[in-house]
Amino acid sequence: MSHPGFVHESLDVKVVILYNMARVTAPIDFDTLTDLALCDPGIDFFLYAQAVEQLVDSGHLSRGDDGLYTITDKGRANGGILEGDLSPVVRDRCDKALARVNAALRRSAQVTAQVLEDAPGRCHVELGLSDNAGPLLELRLTVPDPRRGQEMARRFQKRPEDVLNAILACLAREPRKEK
Repeated sequence: MSHPGFVHESLDVKVVILYNMARVTAPIDFDTLTDLALCDPGIDFFLYAQAVEQLVDSGHLSRGDDGLYTITDKGRANGGILEGDLSPVVRDRCDKALARVNAALRRSAQVTAQVLEDAPGRCHVELGLSDNAGPLLELRLTVPDPRRGQEMARRFQKRPEDVLNAILACLAREPRKEK
């Protein structure tokens, strides 16, 4: 009985993982790596998970204290040698998934939001939005408690352009004349 997909062997799974890791724009977590690697219906999740651990153990991938994975120079070199063996179909699927993940990683790098407590019952929310040329918005607000600060940070991360546009609209509007 034939199995679906192009990737079935452990080495092929490792090549898919290294191919993806060589092309992501930032360190990624296990779930994102899984999303990228399971681009072929022939890849078994358990074989994949084992391959990730073997690549970490062999020094092809590095897992930081934060749980994020990066490719090492060894992984980049060895993966580069073998990636020509990948099916064009698998490579195309990987490239499509990589485009989506890299866009999200770039977006995430451009938006910052953190809550800093400076005294009991008082904290600050620091929000930032940048593009390739540098910062577009840097805003620091004092909020009464960390819970509200976290809510504000979460909302800003979802839609930072809305905040920037609202501020710009307020600043660009002519003030109302008082009667």
